Order: sequence, then structure tokens, then C-alpha cells
Amino acid sequence: MSPATHLDVENIRADFPILTRQVNGRPLTYLDNAATSQKPNQVIQSLVDYYERYNSNVHRGVHTLSIEATEAYEDARGKVKRFINAPSTESIIWTRNTSESLNLVAYTWAEANVSAGDEIVTTAMEHHSDIVPWQQLAMRKSATLKIIPETENGRLDMEQAADLITERTKIVATTHMSNVLGTVVDVKALADAAHAVGAVILVDGAQSVPHMPVDVQALNCDFMAFSAHKMLGPTGIGVLYGRPEILEAMPPWMFGGDMILEVSYEDASWNDLPYRFEAGTPNIADAIATGVAVDYLEALGMENVWEHEQKITEYALRRFAELETINLLGPHEIEDKGAVLSFSHDSVHSHDLGTALDQLGIAIRTGHHCAMPLIRSHDIVSAARASFYIYNTEAEVDVLIDGLKETERYFSKAGIA
Repeated sequence: MSPATHLDVENIRADFPILTRQVNGRPLTYLDNAATSQKPNQVIQSLVDYYERYNSNVHRGVHTLSIEATEAYEDARGKVKRFINAPSTESIIWTRNTSESLNLVAYTWAEANVSAGDEIVTTAMEHHSDIVPWQQLAMRKSATLKIIPETENGRLDMEQAADLITERTKIVATTHMSNVLGTVVDVKALADAAHAVGAVILVDGAQSVPHMPVDVQALNCDFMAFSAHKMLGPTGIGVLYGRPEILEAMPPWMFGGDMILEVSYEDASWNDLPYRFEAGTPNIADAIATGVAVDYLEALGMENVWEHEQKITEYALRRFAELETINLLGPHEIEDKGAVLSFSHDSVHSHDLGTALDQLGIAIRTGHHCAMPLIRSHDIVSAARASFYIYNTEAEVDVLIDGLKETERYFSKAGIA
């Protein structure tokens, strides 16, 4: 598919074998993409191909299989580099997931650079993975953790951000897109504010990199973390991007094979970037499959992916407006909003909504979405969430709305709704 064309959703859906199955006698309507995306045949087959044809360790062998595995593994790193417009492959570090990428920064750069009295700034919209490491760091270092609040319309309060980022700030940690509200944060503005006071900025791109064009150099971010499984790739593989000059000054986090340059019985020295941060046998097959997922998305064109999701989200916002007992969290308009709709019901618990919808073959997310402080700030303890991707359609939005109406009728007859 040419990047200059709109998405052919029917052809895309044909690439995803799971979308043909039925759940509880109904066609699967998969609307839990913010948690994990489904995988196309091309990605699935790349895993089979690796294990059947050239399964071997990388960087350590001179035989054919090892050479082929190493080339495919490093080729995938190059694809990720191009996908986010990183300045070099040395700035792309393979991790297990977004959480590990964020923790890597907390336990290396931040451990070495944050001291007593310093400030760490994050936002009210963060996933636990971008809150808890900074809470723990602040306690270890006697530093201060500051939170940029959410506005009444579900945006980040940029006026408060300007006041909270001070000369004492050492790091700003922010989501690029909220996994609960769908809000797209102005990362460039936060990066400029951070750099103006000599701080660095770390971006959680788990919800943005799969869905929109992302250019780490244009965003001016120092670090960005994301996971493959949310962007058509396999689980268990993630990425940390870091500015090479910053990574070069960071100590290793884990020690072992391949991250060393030289070892004696008395001491050791560290390998070059990015291998310094990739101790032990890496997740070779899943890294290669991540490269295939990148190929798939680039063939679609990320501008087209974003346009498609914006169209579906705008349609979903109009349909949700019909539901008087449903309360949407976050922005109710499409501007600076991704394909995530979290909501609560006036009287039906989100888990009951999710269970009832599952009986209709509809997969959504329920709970606090690993963002408990954010959910509780909306005076609820749990929310339902529908999230869309390249293979979702407006017809599936209709299925969801009809399912919610049917669910409400059921609970109303039971005297609950």
C-alpha cells in the first residue's frame, strides 16, 4: 500500500487472523488496542521464520546462522531508528517493554544526576510506570516530585507546567498520549521549558508511537520509551531512545554478556552504545518481528494511520453523545486527542459493562488502566475504555454503542441501571 493512499481497512483486516474468530457466538469486535494490538500474518510468520530457518545467538558467532541472525537483529534496530527519526542506531536500545525503558533511565541517568533538594516533574496523566519510578527516586534521593495537573477539559495545564519547571528541576517525565484520556501532550513545549532550565525530558511514547508520526528530533526529547506489542509487534520487546551524548555518559544498569568490552578478575570496562545497556542474550526473534511491524506501519503511512483513527474517534465521540448515562473522561472533541475513549456509567460498574459486552463479542478494557491517581481524580475507582487501531471500523463503533444500550437495558430490567 502506498503511503499516499488512505487505509484500505478491508484488506488490512485480512492480514489479522484473530479478527476472523467468534467470541460467545458473535464476531470479535476488538477495541482494546491501548492495552495491546493484534498481530498481522507478516509479523507472526517472521517469528516462525526465525525459529525455523536461522535461530542462533547474535554478535558471537562466525557461522552462517549467527551472521544471518545478527544482520536481521541489527536491521530491525535500523528500522526503528528511521521510524522515529532518531539520529543514529546507537541511540536505540532494546528493552523488554516501556516500563523497563523508563526504569532504565530512573536507575541510570537519574540515579547519577538527581540529588537532595532537586525536583522531578511529571504529570497527572501518567501510567504507573511513569509515576512509581520517580516516587521511589524522590524518596531515595530526598528530592521533590511535582505533578502538572489536568485542566477541566482533559488537557495538560501548560500554565502550571511553566510554573512547576524551575531551576531545581532535573528531569521532566511526561506521556505523549494519555492511555486513559487520549489527550496528546505538547511534548515540544515541555522539552523547551525543560531545556531552558538545564533539565532533560523523558517521554512515554507507548500510546503515540503506534498511532501517529513521531519524530524524536523534532520533539526535542532526550529520551523516549515505547513497546512493540502496542504497534503490531510481539510482547516482551520494547525500545528506549536516548540522545547518544547522554547515553554515552550513563552507567550500565545490568551486567553480563555482550555489554562488556574487556573483563579481568579485578575489573571490567563497558561496550560501546547501544550494547552497553543490552546485557545477555537479547530477545532476538521479537526484535526482528518488531522490524517487520515497523515495515507494515510504514507501508500504510503513519499520516494515514493517524487520519484513519481520528475519523473513527470523531465518529465515536458523536455516537457516545447519544448515551445520557455514560460519562466520557478527558476531551470530548477531536483536537489533540488520540483513539482512546474512557468512560463510566452512572450506575453500572465498569467491570459489569466489560463482562456484559464480552458476551456480545466486544473486547474493551475495564479498571484503573494502571493510572489509579488519574482515575480517582475523576471521582471514580474504575472506568471502561474503548481504543481503536488501523483495523477498526465505524461499523464496530456502532456495535459498541448498540452493545452498551443493550447492556443498559439488561441492568435496567434487573433494577440496577
